[in-house]
Amino acid sequence: MLIKFLLLALFGIAFGHVEGVVVYYLRLAAGITHINSNKVNLSEIPPKLKIIEITREAATIIMLIAIALIAGSSWLEIFITFLWAFAFWDLAYYGSLYLTSRWPRSLKEIDVLFLIPCPWIAPVGIPIFVSSLTIMIIGMLLALGAFPFM
Repeated sequence: MLIKFLLLALFGIAFGHVEGVVVYYLRLAAGITHINSNKVNLSEIPPKLKIIEITREAATIIMLIAIALIAGSSWLEIFITFLWAFAFWDLAYYGSLYLTSRWPRSLKEIDVLFLIPCPWIAPVGIPIFVSSLTIMIIGMLLALGAFPFM
């Protein structure tokens, strides 16, 4: 069980880094070289690149669901493994963005969290807090043996 969750965390971290780099490249491809809120950058992205970004987001969720379906054996376990991998992915995504572009400069920076089904806009601190809390809660429950099916 521990190995499975470590591998899921490793997958989430590696995948989050790839996603952060892709978003960095997307900004460069759109000619966005200044560091700004993603909300501002959204208005600068050409329509074709927005469509590409939406398909990237859809592929991300599909891949996270697929890894959870592979790792889990019950619906509850699938849901928990999805949340676990998603949380590591999310933290690594923001870490990668920061390493490549020094953005976000603070947890108060406004970001477009998702474009599907419509833009979700919030300070960066919210997904970082939720993902960190998710990892802590699932980690504590795993350590306490609260999941008898695992």
